Amino acid sequence: MTTRQYILFAIPSLIWGSTWYAIKFQLGTVDPLLSVAYRFLAAGILLILFCLATGRKMKFTLREHLMMLLLGLCLFGMNYWFVYEVETTLTSGIVAVIFSLIIFFNIFFNAVLLKGKIKPDVIVAAVLGVGGTALLFKNELVKFQGASDNWIIFLLCFGGLTFASLGNIISAYKQKKNLPVLQANAYGMLYGGLAMFAMVLLLGKPLNFEASLNYSVSLLYLSIFGSIIAFSSYLKLLGEIGPDRSIYVAIITPAIALLISTFFEGYRWDVFAVLGILLLFSGNILALRFKTKKTVT
Repeated sequence: MTTRQYILFAIPSLIWGSTWYAIKFQLGTVDPLLSVAYRFLAAGILLILFCLATGRKMKFTLREHLMMLLLGLCLFGMNYWFVYEVETTLTSGIVAVIFSLIIFFNIFFNAVLLKGKIKPDVIVAAVLGVGGTALLFKNELVKFQGASDNWIIFLLCFGGLTFASLGNIISAYKQKKNLPVLQANAYGMLYGGLAMFAMVLLLGKPLNFEASLNYSVSLLYLSIFGSIIAFSSYLKLLGEIGPDRSIYVAIITPAIALLISTFFEGYRWDVFAVLGILLLFSGNILALRFKTKKTVT
C-alpha cells in the first residue's frame, strides 16, 4: 500500500478504537435508537454544511439518492442501532469478538455481490484477526454465561454484522459508479439519522435528551470524529483496496481500545492478551501486504 493508504487505515483504526469507550456514555437515559439518530443527524448536517461551504457538488440523480439512502440505512442506521442495543447487555469485549467476524461477511458479500476474488492470504489474515481478538478478551469469554436472553442479543449481533457488511459493499459499489465519498457520506448519514428518528416515533420511544457533560461531549465526539472523519477515511480506503482488506480496520480497533483502557481503566495484560496482539498484528501485516499497483484507481 502507499503511505497515504496507511494513513487512511490508521485514522479510523485509532478513532474507532476510542469510540468503544465513548459509546458507553451514550447508554442510560436516552434510548439507544434515539442516540443513534442524534449522532448521525448531527454528523450528516455538519458534513452537508462543510460540503456546501467548500463548493462541492451536491446535486445528484434520484437513483444516486436511493443508493445513498440504502447506504445510510445499512451503515449509519440499523447497524449502529443493533450495536448500541447489544452494548446495553453484553460487555464491550464480547461485542468486539462477535463483531470481528465482519471480516468474513465482507469476504463473502464481496465475492457474491461484487464478483471479487476470495484471496487465501486475506482468509488466513481473517482467522488470525478473529483468533487474536478472542485471545484479547479471553477472560470475558470464559466468564460469559449464555442465558436465554443473550441468544436474542446474538441475533441482533448477526443483524448488525449483516447491515454493516452490506453497507461496506454498497460504498464500494457506489465508488465504482464515481459517487464522491464525502457527499455520499453526508447524505447517507442524514438519511440514516432521519430513518432512525422515524423508527423512534413509530416504536413510541420517548423523545428526550440527556444534558449531562458526558453525554453531550461523547455525542459530539462520536458525530465528528467517530462518524465524519473516521468513515470518510475508511470508505475512501475501501474504494481503493477493496472491502475484504479494508475491513481489517474493524479487527484492529479492539486492540487499540484495550490500549486506551490500559491508561484510563487500569486494564491488566496477561500472556493471552499479548499473544492476541501478536496474532492481530500478524494478520494485519498479511492482509495489507500487496503491491501498490493493485490499488491504483
